Amino acid sequence: MNENSAHLSDKARQDFMLVQAALNGEEKAFARLMSKYKDAIYFMLLKMVNNKSDAEDLTLEAFGKAFKSLHQYSPSFAFSTWLFKIASNNCIDFLRKKRGVHVPIENNTNESVDNQENSVRLKSNALDPEEKMIRKQKAIILRTVVRKLKPRYRILVELRYFKEYSYEEIAKELNLPLGTVKAQLFRAREKLFELVGSSEMK
Repeated sequence: MNENSAHLSDKARQDFMLVQAALNGEEKAFARLMSKYKDAIYFMLLKMVNNKSDAEDLTLEAFGKAFKSLHQYSPSFAFSTWLFKIASNNCIDFLRKKRGVHVPIENNTNESVDNQENSVRLKSNALDPEEKMIRKQKAIILRTVVRKLKPRYRILVELRYFKEYSYEEIAKELNLPLGTVKAQLFRAREKLFELVGSSEMK
């Protein structure tokens, strides 16, 4: 056991072990982390945005961002705290862009963050020496969680959540009407949640 994680609860230590396994290339560890927290993240975000479709979208975005930055997680605090912080911050950015409103950060997670806000930091999206590792992790996630989707859904999920295309960019890339892209992404999200929740992914 890493001495930095010795202070964690049993649940948090189990998460830390899953993170380590994921970083070592064990594909199912990603799916297990997502399966473990997807419902809690979704309901937290649903309270913030009050829209099921946006909450589903933001849930997947949160996991995408967390998994891309997994090598930055430090066991000085619980993985769940780190994950919820990423999800809430991403949601706050979404709300500010969409509505131009200020959203307070406090009380957005179902865990006590205490003074850990200042400990949670994500690097910029600029290319750096770790970019190859990040891309490898994204490929692992994609193979693990998305491989059972139909091809038309798989490419939509890849463009939206891993290449971070806008709906408009996806429509242009695939030469599809914007409404079709949104409708198919809605179905893709549903299918993805079903896959993550299935026993074979646990």
